[in-house]
Amino acid sequence: MDNIKVSVIIPVYNCGRYIGATLKSVINQDFNQGYEIIVIDDGSTDDSLNVINATLKDCGVPYKVIHQENAGVSVARNHGIDVSSGEFLVFVDGDDIVLENHLSELYNEDYDFSLIQFAKKDENSIVNPNQFDFDSISTGEFIKKELRMEILFNFFQLMYNADIIKSNDIYFSPGVVYGEDIEFALKALIHGNRIHISNEITYYYIQRSDSAIRTSEFRRFDVVEIFENLASFYRMNGRNDLANLIIYSRIPKAIFGNMNYFFYSCYGFDEVYYVMEKKDLLSKLSRYRGDFKFKLKIKLFLLNPRLYYKMWFRFKNSID
Repeated sequence: MDNIKVSVIIPVYNCGRYIGATLKSVINQDFNQGYEIIVIDDGSTDDSLNVINATLKDCGVPYKVIHQENAGVSVARNHGIDVSSGEFLVFVDGDDIVLENHLSELYNEDYDFSLIQFAKKDENSIVNPNQFDFDSISTGEFIKKELRMEILFNFFQLMYNADIIKSNDIYFSPGVVYGEDIEFALKALIHGNRIHISNEITYYYIQRSDSAIRTSEFRRFDVVEIFENLASFYRMNGRNDLANLIIYSRIPKAIFGNMNYFFYSCYGFDEVYYVMEKKDLLSKLSRYRGDFKFKLKIKLFLLNPRLYYKMWFRFKNSID
């Protein structure tokens, strides 16, 4: 295929009810450069593949449909990267929706990466993220802001320079349910220079009650291992500053935040604490260096976890 500027990679697993709408939103782009659609059916057992083929047939946009045995979303996305032809890569989940200006808003040849905004949508509401107060930023500073949790960010907001991804062997980690996407983005970004930022909302992230993350229970804590691997990756690339930010800030914040998530989700103290002990999360939580107020919360919890939980339960809105 000639003149393919962007490859849109869409992994699909049992999305028969949604993938038609997703594909139509990608087909109906106002992007005036060449782009291709790559759909990877990850061993769906419903009618996803039939819907995919029917929707893409005669759509007027170059496309590839790949069927693989069920291996997980990471393997599906990696397969899409390997067969892509575009100069840039964009990822869309098989049950989300993009607006018609998604690609045109993202595409900018002067930058290694570009970013748009997204909105979360569930059955009852739409939530917009915070807007950025800058229109470009160095990749290094962007990574630091993410690791300090100063910005809200999801990997699908980015358009990626395909040469950076392929020449540096950046892939999604197979078999990981939670955190593989942010790992991919933060590994890719270290190899670029700057990110172009748009505050235009062009991606609708649909939250569904039967999603993998919602049903994964304590797999949310697996993000700690993901960040530990990322810290090792940064050290190997001579970025001890970023590795230290992960160990002493990002990991403790992830542990504490997910702990409170489970409390909010009505998990009992004993089961949450048992998992934290088993995964050696308490020692990793104690490493936090940074904001005094947050450090105090951690100290109070570690000093008497059960008492902290009782106080948290009584004063949820002021202590979490």
